Amino acid sequence: MLDRNRQHQIAGPGHAQAMSADLYYDGAQNYGSYGGEYSDRGESFNPLKLLFYVIQYRWLIVMMAAAGCVAGIIVTMMQTPKYQATTQLEVLVPSAKVFQDIEVVSENSDLRAFQTAREKLKSRALAQRVVFQLGLGEKPDFLFPTPDFSLGNIFYRAFGITKAPSIQERSPEQREAIAIGRVLKDLTVTLVPNTSLLSITFADQKPKYASDVANQVAQSFIDQRLDQTSETSELARQFIQEQVLQVKQKLQKSEEELVAYAKDAGITITGDDKSLIGSNIEVLNTALATAIQDRLDAGRMVEQIDRGRGSSLAPVLESEGLQKLSDKLADLTSQYQQKLGILKPGFPEMQQLQSQIKELQRLYNNGVLAITDSLRLKYQEAQNKEVDLKSKLAEMEKQQVVFNDKNIRYTILKREVDSNRSQYDSLIAKLNEVGVSSELKTQSAAIVDFAAQPTMPYSPRLSINLAIAIGLFMALSASIVYVLELLNNTFTNPEQIEKELGLAMLGILPLVDDRELIASIADQKSGLSEAYRSLRTSLQFSGAEGAPRSLLVTSSEPSEGKSTTSFKLGQDFAALGAKVLIVDADLRKPNLHRMFGLDNTIGLSNLLTNTVRKEDLTNIFRATKYPNVTVLTSGTIPPNPADLLSSPKMALIVTNLGKRFDLVIIDAPPIVGLSDAPILSRLAEGTLMVISTNQVTRKSAKTALKRLRAAGANVVGAAMSKFSVNKFDYNYAYKYMNYQYYDYGTSIPKIEGQVDDGAGQPAYPKSPAFSRLVRHIRSSVGGFIDRAKSIS
Repeated sequence: MLDRNRQHQIAGPGHAQAMSADLYYDGAQNYGSYGGEYSDRGESFNPLKLLFYVIQYRWLIVMMAAAGCVAGIIVTMMQTPKYQATTQLEVLVPSAKVFQDIEVVSENSDLRAFQTAREKLKSRALAQRVVFQLGLGEKPDFLFPTPDFSLGNIFYRAFGITKAPSIQERSPEQREAIAIGRVLKDLTVTLVPNTSLLSITFADQKPKYASDVANQVAQSFIDQRLDQTSETSELARQFIQEQVLQVKQKLQKSEEELVAYAKDAGITITGDDKSLIGSNIEVLNTALATAIQDRLDAGRMVEQIDRGRGSSLAPVLESEGLQKLSDKLADLTSQYQQKLGILKPGFPEMQQLQSQIKELQRLYNNGVLAITDSLRLKYQEAQNKEVDLKSKLAEMEKQQVVFNDKNIRYTILKREVDSNRSQYDSLIAKLNEVGVSSELKTQSAAIVDFAAQPTMPYSPRLSINLAIAIGLFMALSASIVYVLELLNNTFTNPEQIEKELGLAMLGILPLVDDRELIASIADQKSGLSEAYRSLRTSLQFSGAEGAPRSLLVTSSEPSEGKSTTSFKLGQDFAALGAKVLIVDADLRKPNLHRMFGLDNTIGLSNLLTNTVRKEDLTNIFRATKYPNVTVLTSGTIPPNPADLLSSPKMALIVTNLGKRFDLVIIDAPPIVGLSDAPILSRLAEGTLMVISTNQVTRKSAKTALKRLRAAGANVVGAAMSKFSVNKFDYNYAYKYMNYQYYDYGTSIPKIEGQVDDGAGQPAYPKSPAFSRLVRHIRSSVGGFIDRAKSIS
């Protein structure tokens, strides 16, 4: 009935200790069997874990986000609205002309010009000019603006209160200096990438000042540049005119000398400044190269003919007549060879074919000879043409030598003419530029787009402030969550128990309010009852031969649910038909007799101290209202519980009880601070640790497990109690724990009485939320104290 082969003998304490030491404990908290696979598992980044943290601390994150929104709004209200306007100014950079037809524009020079213009726009001299043009030194609201960031801005913006500054206390020079400083402080000049445009932006609390100052800065820059370039020099203009007359006379004289020399020397120049002899030489060189190439091509063909390969030349192969003769000759030859196997060569028909083949062969040879003779003739003509061209070229080269001697003087005269003409043209252009610039002012910059008066402030931006504030508060909430997780040294989910303790998770027991605990245990359709049945099933498969015959139920600290677990497991195993004995081995603060509604006059302590009368021995094992469930209460509280439990008589009692009952469940005291549970764990086949959620610290649980291992206990696994499966964050992570599936039917009547598993510990408050908060604060403070102690 327990899915195991019944054992008639229980191994002694020594055997249990040896078995536990071999299979479960290796001295470094690395356990075999249950939980061994968790001890070496490396921790890696898990995005779902972050999601679970977000869900777990969702209210904190929501409150911090709301605080961030409020902070963003408050910061926005504390800032003074500012307006900005932008003027687009194009900088006209003149190009540098070096020669007549060559225009050199240096990119670096342009970049320096733009940077120079930007620095001039931000100069103090230009700002002084803007202040004078707009009269900013006489405007109090410009000289003394409202603070950009102040708590008083909230009242100013809410009630429309404005402070009227006074300028009478300042001298004109001071007011001008303040205005210039304001212009320079809020003025921004940037170069638009890949363009010659400068963006002039000015920000102010008044939209009119923002647009007026931006436009005036651009206009003052243009006026400043015009004033610097508006002066003309009449003396320079007269000097250029005199130079033009002198160069004109020199040009006329040099042209007359050039024409006269060309006429005397008989030099004829073509349109492209080349002599006729030179042009003829170029033509002869081109014709000679073509003739040489033709002669070489014809020579290669003649060489093939001399070698007897005339029939393989391209002209022969491309001849249609010879191709037809070749095809017909091949056809007749084929017929002759076919008939030769039947007829003799002297047969008339064979002689006729032979004569036809000879005739065709003669005609084909004559055709090839005619083509080869024409190729020889073409080769001879190419040789003669090459010789003629070489002789004519030699004659022209002699004439070119004579021409070159004459052309030296001609080139000198022509170079002088070109130089004088270039000077003349350049001076004429300069004279025209000076004439125009003396009457017109040349602008070096132009306004592309005037600044319009802004209608909406650019600062403060509520969306940006909200984003920054929410981001900061989210970072703060992340820090708070991190600190809380550091302080929260308790177990919040089953994976932490498996990882930290290396124990198999046999069951997860949901959290039930203290007022509903009795009703949930009594109701077989409740989620808590279903969780205990699941724990019972896990215990049935906890060993190779089923559930252990004797099971010790303990916990690290009080009030973790071990007595309730013993109480409910006894009922569930008895429901399978097993004879179950529940022993209350907590001789310090017993609790099982209250859960069963029994008195605690005599019990285990009386049995160990031999203070039981013989007539009462039959009544010490007390039947309950639950079928197949027998209870051995703790009895009178002794002064030395540990001595009684470690006596040989206790081991003998457990052994004898294992023979009489199918399952013995021992409800042991907590482990931390007491030696009772480690002593009892050596006597039981298996030990079940009950670990409460968000209550016991991890260090405490590790210490308790280490004590059990050292005592030789066979810890079969752990059960996680008070797990809030109905919480959104846990329910999201453990959807499969749908214990409420069995919560159907009519409401269950409340059972009178109260279950107190805390053995005198104060019960949690009635509110579940407040109860969780109290446990969380207590565990956080306890974890912090443990960390402080470990550091010290």
